[in-house]
Parts: sequence; structure tokens; C-alpha cells
Amino acid sequence: MAVTLATPLARVLGPKTATGMAEQLGLHTVLDLLRHYPRRYATRGEQADLADVQVGDRVTVLAQIRSVTTRPMRNRRGSLTEVVVGDGSGKMKLVFFNHRHGQLKPNAWGMFAGTVGEYRGEKQFAHPDMHLLDPDGDDTDWARALVPIYPASKDVSSWVIQKSVKLLLGAGGGFGELVEDPLPEEIRARHGLLPLAAALLDIHRPTTSDDVERAAQRLKWDEALTLQLTLAARRRAAALEPGTARPRKPGGLLDAVDAALPFALTEGQREVGEELAAELDRDQPMHRLLQGEVGSGKTVVALRAMAQVVDAGGQAALLAPTEVLAAQHARGIRALLGPLGRAGELDGDPAGTRVTLLTGSLKAAARREARAEVAEGRAGIVVGTHALLQEGVEFADLGLVVVDEQHRFGVEQRDALRAKGNRPPHVLVMTATPIPRTVAMTVYGDLETSTLRQLPSGRGGVSSSVVPVREKPTWLDRAWERLREEVGAGRQAYVVCPRIGDLPGDEPGDADGAPPEEDGRSDRRPPLAVLDVAEALRAGPLAGLRLDVLHGRMTPEEKDGVMRAFAAGETQVLVATTVVEVGVDVPNATVMVVMDADRFGVSQLHQLRGRVARGAHAGLCLLVTEAPSASPTGERLAAVASTSDGFELARLDLETRREGDVLGAAQSGRRSGIKLLSLLEDEALIAEARTEAWALLSTDRGLADHPGLAAEVAALASDERAEWLEKA
Repeated sequence: MAVTLATPLARVLGPKTATGMAEQLGLHTVLDLLRHYPRRYATRGEQADLADVQVGDRVTVLAQIRSVTTRPMRNRRGSLTEVVVGDGSGKMKLVFFNHRHGQLKPNAWGMFAGTVGEYRGEKQFAHPDMHLLDPDGDDTDWARALVPIYPASKDVSSWVIQKSVKLLLGAGGGFGELVEDPLPEEIRARHGLLPLAAALLDIHRPTTSDDVERAAQRLKWDEALTLQLTLAARRRAAALEPGTARPRKPGGLLDAVDAALPFALTEGQREVGEELAAELDRDQPMHRLLQGEVGSGKTVVALRAMAQVVDAGGQAALLAPTEVLAAQHARGIRALLGPLGRAGELDGDPAGTRVTLLTGSLKAAARREARAEVAEGRAGIVVGTHALLQEGVEFADLGLVVVDEQHRFGVEQRDALRAKGNRPPHVLVMTATPIPRTVAMTVYGDLETSTLRQLPSGRGGVSSSVVPVREKPTWLDRAWERLREEVGAGRQAYVVCPRIGDLPGDEPGDADGAPPEEDGRSDRRPPLAVLDVAEALRAGPLAGLRLDVLHGRMTPEEKDGVMRAFAAGETQVLVATTVVEVGVDVPNATVMVVMDADRFGVSQLHQLRGRVARGAHAGLCLLVTEAPSASPTGERLAAVASTSDGFELARLDLETRREGDVLGAAQSGRRSGIKLLSLLEDEALIAEARTEAWALLSTDRGLADHPGLAAEVAALASDERAEWLEKA
């Protein structure tokens, strides 16, 4: 039977193995299996894997049998066999019930797979799957070298995958003819890369760590180049779309906005504003990412762009992730525009426009009126949540889409709003979560990027401190005293907690964005809750202060009322969940106390901290944690407290979180095709691949002379395999 990379595994392997690989690992073809790379490599006596495994992990270990003991069970018939295995630095007990295996003997080597359990304080495998190495058989060659340990499943073990791969690779004869290399030879030569066949052989059957390194470098190039070609193709296609130019109009709404601003634009805001104005003046749709430090004034830049589009006869839509933020945007824009934002009303300026808010909580009559204003073109600026994406929301002439806090939305939602324009509108995507260069090139590679680093003058700045309550319990008392001092001086404060409290469906858990727990504590209490903390503060250290709560389970009317009262100074302390993470702007708030700060991610803490010191007064952010200062978690919090540079913290975030969390859950899985590429370590490679991708697509024939690459791009861009890009 002739075997190609497209051959179904069912024709090569047994039906049981092929079915398990398809259903549990998503491997269907020969190429799928060859692209299923080892997670790591083991060598006898040199690994510390047993010392590293944690209870609950499903792992495969290579270890040597140290002892075997069989005895009758006390409370039921049968025997219990206990096997102690070690790998050179750690040991573990294997437990078998009524097991008979003549090869379970001291000094024998084997691979053991299962879920790590615990009994009387000791880690153990209960009845693990195993594969004992035969010192006289064909296991000897690979057992003596680097042993590949594959991502496995309950029914498909690492050694089954290893043997299946070995079957496909054979002894190496004819394998090179089976593999067609999609990477152009000139690119391979320019970057010193192995042919694909050699790389696949070396990644699956290496003899040295150098083999693995060379193979991985080549296979990373496959991933990076395919991805960058996909993103570059998207950007080229977007550039060819017919759009509508929205030139600046002297004496219009934009000039009125500039005149109404109660502050001078920063140099960065002016530069980015000119950049956007020039792109809006073109008849190709703008596709731009605006990233900026918390409080750098992105919203003002976006408002000026929206005003330019309205001046040119179009409409602008601002998509916000929460109703709290959408309502705040609408209030802020209306307040800034004054009569210019109330065209058609008794006190409105006929030369202005209307600012319309459209959210899911609007009553039926208000929703109908808002939709009519949008459809008839009376509303030049439309602010809303996901409700803007619904059927029945039609625009008269949508000229600009602004997406606030892009990380809360997917590309498909951005495109759903774009599709409501008669012609493709201009698109401005904003994020206050600074993006490392590799993430910008990988996730937002279809967008041009602008950056705002400069903060407006007159801001008081924020100082941050960690409050380690287990080591310094009196520090928390001092934290509440500092909060009272600020409130006594006429300021306001936030207290942020990871969860809501005893409401239906509010399960204990860490905040979104929190990295995996590094400190090995399995006895952690549930995260602190808004309702519990608010009650304790009212009765204790903050007694007598005007305190209120805000969380996501409140009705939109309740949330809006709470935020209005806080913004008006009627509430002195707001105890909230991360619903205040983005966009909430109360200049008089100067203190934020983050409870269980270790439950939040680095970027999330930076976002939260940005809610204070938005006026002239200096701010204070206190990160309360039970984590030891010397632990990885404590060091992470100390790093957050030590710098206000969001771009430096973004890199720390990338270091402390799984890369799949950064790029979306599907990124870490098989659909993305990203298995070896590291955003943290491979920045130079990604940049080189991006250059090569643009060079390939800039030729007259594009990928026409590279069918292998074209097929890789088509596979990534079609069906479900592009889902992770859509959600990035």
C-alpha cells in the first residue's frame, strides 16, 4: 500500500489505535501524527520528573523498578502489589490489585502512565498503564538514547504513539520521498534550516539534544511562516477592499470637539490623531490597533476620529465590552459635546449630531427608538455592547467601527459589526493591555499598530505596595487606616475582590487572567467575595463610611445607579469585582485595595490599578495577599508593585502565564498548528518569518509557485482550524 502524508491513519494502524487517536487526540492522517511532537524527552537516570509531578497530573514517566512487594489484602479477597520506582532524583509507588506480571522485577526499566494520586501523604499511581523495556529486544536502541514522551490520552498512551510513529518512519529508507517539503529551498538555505524529512526524523528519533534543537528550529519555521502568511494575506485582502474616504472638514464637529476639550492633547495623542486622520482620508478601509498605557487617553483619540467621520457624513460605532463601560462612554461623550451631541433636541445644536446608547438592557420602546435613530442616520455616534451586533440593528452609513478593549472580543464580532456598513468601514481596535511585540505580530498581525505611551500631564501617579498578610498581619490594619485617611481628605476608594459571594452560580475560583498556582498549596481557601468583604468592612475597619457594592450579577439599572453615585461622590468606598477593570473613570478615586491579589493576572492588576489617580491627586494601590514574599507568586506581585510600565509588565505576564492563555484557549491545542513556537523565546524567528511572508506575497505570482505553502495556508485558514485566530 502506497503511503502519503494524507493517508488516513486507519489504513496504516489498527482500527482501535486509529479510532483512539482520532477521537481523543484529533489525529486523522499520517501528517497529523508526524506533527504530533514529543512533549519532552527522557533518559534513564537523568530526569527529575518524579520529583516534579503533582497530584492530579496525568503523566508518563520513565523509571526503574526499585522494589516489588505482594501481600494479601486485609478487607477483601485478592492480593495487593506495591512497586516502588525511581528515576534518579525521585520515587513513586505503583499499586496493582490482583496483578500478575512476571517482568515486574527490581532493576527493570519501564514507562508508566496514569493520574498521580496520593495516599498517606505519598504520591502514587493506582494500576497505571505500563510498558516494560526489553533489554534484549528492539527497545534497547531508543531506551538508551532520548526517549520521546508524547502528549497522550486515557486510551492512547505515549508508547503507543511512539511505536506508531516508529512504524511510519521505518528505518528511514524511503521516508524522505514520502515527505514533500513546503518550505522554498532558498528560505531554507538563507536561514540554515533542515529539510522537513530530516527534521521530522530528528524530532521523533533524536540521538542527541542537538538533534532536537535543529529539528525544532525548522519545525518552528513551518508554524511561524504559515501563520504570518495567513495574517499577511488577510491584511493584503483588507487593503484591496473598496472603502469610503472620510476627509477632515474644517469648522465641523472635530474642531468643536478640540475646542471643548478641557485639556491639551499630549504629543502622542496628536501624532496618533494625525495618523488616523490621514488613513480615514483614504478610500481603503483603515485597520489599526491602538494600544496604550492605562490612562493614556485612547478614548479621546477615538472620539476625534469618530467626529471626523461624522463630519464627512458617516456614522461611528463604539463597541464596549460591558454595559457599565458603554454607559460611561456615552455619558462622557455627551458631556464633552454638550449641545453638539444633542442635535434634534430643544437645546441641541443643529450643526451637531446625536449620541445614542444601545445596550441589551434597554426597554423595548427605548430600544426601538435607538434603532430608529441609528437606521435613519440621526445618530452619528452610536455606543453599545454586543447588542450592536444583533439582527435588526442597521446603520444608514457606517463609516468607522471602534472596538474598545479588543481582548474582550473576537475577530468574528469585529467583522459582524463591519458587515453592517454599506461598504467596508474603517476599523480602530483599542486595548489598554500593552502587547509584547511577538503577540502583536502573531495575534494582531492583520492590523497596523499605533502606540500611546505618554500619560496626560497633571496626573498624580500611582504608588503600589504588596501587603503580605501572613508575614505582616498588622500591615492590613494600616492599609484600612490609609484608606480612611484618603477618604477623610475628600477622596474615594475601591476595594476589589475576585468573586461576588453567596449568589446562585457564583462558584469559588480565581479571577480571569490569573496564572496557574505556582506555590503548590492544595489547601487554599475560597477567594474573598465582594458581599462578604463589604459586610466585614462596614462592621469593622471602615465603619461609618458610605460604602456600596458593584458586581456583574446586578441589573444594568442597579450598576448604572451605583456608578453614578460613586462618580458624584455620594459613595466613598466601592467594593467591587473586576467589573471596574476597564474604562471606569472617577478622577477623585485615589486608593485601590486588591484583596487576594495573587488570584489576578499581571495585566489585570495593571488594569485595575489604572482606575485610581486619574485626576490631579496621587494614588495608592495595595496588593493584599497571603502568598509568601519569597514564593513565585510573591515575586510576581512585587514586580507589579515595582513598576508602572505596562509594556514591561506585559512581558512579565507572558513569562508567568501559559502561552495558550495569551492567544486564546484554542491556541494551545491542535487546531492552531502552533505546537513548538514560543512567543517568549522566538521573537527574532517570528520577525524573520514575517519578513519572508511579505516578500513571498509581494511577488506577482504570490504563492502560485509554492503549492506546498499555499496548501498549508489554506488548511489553516479554512474550516475550524482558523477558530483560534478568530478568538485571539
